[in-house]
Amino acid sequence: MAELKTRPTRKNVEKYLNAVENATRRQDCLDLLKIMQNITGEKPVLWGNSIVGFGQYHYKQRSGQPGIWPLTGFSPRKQNLAIYIMPGFKNYQKALKKLGKHKHSVSCLYLNKLAEIDISTLTEIIADSVSVMRARYPEKI
Repeated sequence: MAELKTRPTRKNVEKYLNAVENATRRQDCLDLLKIMQNITGEKPVLWGNSIVGFGQYHYKQRSGQPGIWPLTGFSPRKQNLAIYIMPGFKNYQKALKKLGKHKHSVSCLYLNKLAEIDISTLTEIIADSVSVMRARYPEKI
């Protein structure tokens, strides 16, 4: 079976974030770093080359192959800021209506900038999603 490519690294997260070219995106990342650290109580870890993750959980793919992934995290992309909400968005429909300008897929929330959204609503979504993931995957790694 193929080895998972996106794994935790020992790279310096703040150095990585301070190298983000777009000044607004860079500041949004530093703000999000603080928010997620406060919610999770975890130190940030750079996963692969571009995901800042907090905590982690074990899972098994349908094939039976095990894997690990952050409980939550984000990635500063060129076009947007991707925030990982691992339980998905089924239970966050009311909150998403209050959030502000965003898009989402199965477990990624895409924002242009934090100034376009309600930070307290985002914080609630992230905190609840982390709580759900910790309940679903209680094994501490």
